[in-house]
Amino acid sequence: MYSFKNDYSEGAHPRILEALLRTNMEQDEGYGLDRYSKEAIELLKEKIMNKDVDIHLLQGGTQTNLIAISAFLKSYEAAIAANTGHILVHETGAIEATGHKVISIASNDGKINSKDIEKVLNEHINEHMVRPKLVYISNPTEIGTIYKREELKELSETCKKNNLILYVDGARLGSALMSPTNDLTLSDLSTLTDAFYIGATKNGALIGEALIISNENLKDDFRFNIKQRGGLMAKGRVLGIQFLELFKDNLYFELANHANKMAEIINKSIKECGLDVLISSNTNQIFPIVPNDLLTKLEDKYKFTLWEKIDEKNSVIRIVTSWATKEDMARELANDFKKLI
Repeated sequence: MYSFKNDYSEGAHPRILEALLRTNMEQDEGYGLDRYSKEAIELLKEKIMNKDVDIHLLQGGTQTNLIAISAFLKSYEAAIAANTGHILVHETGAIEATGHKVISIASNDGKINSKDIEKVLNEHINEHMVRPKLVYISNPTEIGTIYKREELKELSETCKKNNLILYVDGARLGSALMSPTNDLTLSDLSTLTDAFYIGATKNGALIGEALIISNENLKDDFRFNIKQRGGLMAKGRVLGIQFLELFKDNLYFELANHANKMAEIINKSIKECGLDVLISSNTNQIFPIVPNDLLTKLEDKYKFTLWEKIDEKNSVIRIVTSWATKEDMARELANDFKKLI
């Protein structure tokens, strides 16, 4: 049984483990004040090409979203997200639990646009309603689509015009940046958004997300928020060491590129079989629509996620490749689609 269920089934890239082992017995400061975390933060600033951002190293995606969004919003303010958004459907109401409503926008491609935002603003007009304040998007989206630079620029302009915060969930950001159709850079993200994060948990690290804050108004006392929400690790060096290893020679991007290439092997086979997909994706997530009898056959050899039922005879499944996906297994699944269809 081989898993295409997610991109965090394996532990970490061997170089990460080697770096952790190599530095294991060194003594250093706690709570992210160690030299490795400081070096990693400076290195990330170089990669982003923006020395003015604040960077905080955190453990996981849901935690990062919760800490950031709850810190950025006043008690009566709300977030706006697509109806597939992770904070809306896959975080157990974490944002709502902090007292902030998440306003849902219907979307067919996982993305939201300026018209969607304007509509929400026009529907929330006085103090008897929550005030929409933060626009949450993820790149790639929950269904594998990516934002182009012009799309992000338009969102950024709309948010600035309406005094809204633009926040990007980057749990799979590596996959988006290495997509063949991508035209965004880390530098673009730092100038077009108020905050975003670079996800490493799903791209070679044991744990780790790097939250980048560009908006000066959101920076003050942020470490207090991290501590209060349980995110300030005593052994913060564990995060610093990993990010330093991932970015010192672009291992992060190599791993994301591998994941995308493995997905393309499978995606090509799906197209050749004549199967439809829920939506076209050039990242490490694929959503083929398969007959239920094929679904049963595939389940004998592979793990994947049943995404949704289309009708009595067909279902959408989610196939996810990762930095660790073996090429021979990607090709085997690709061949099985051809054999079993």
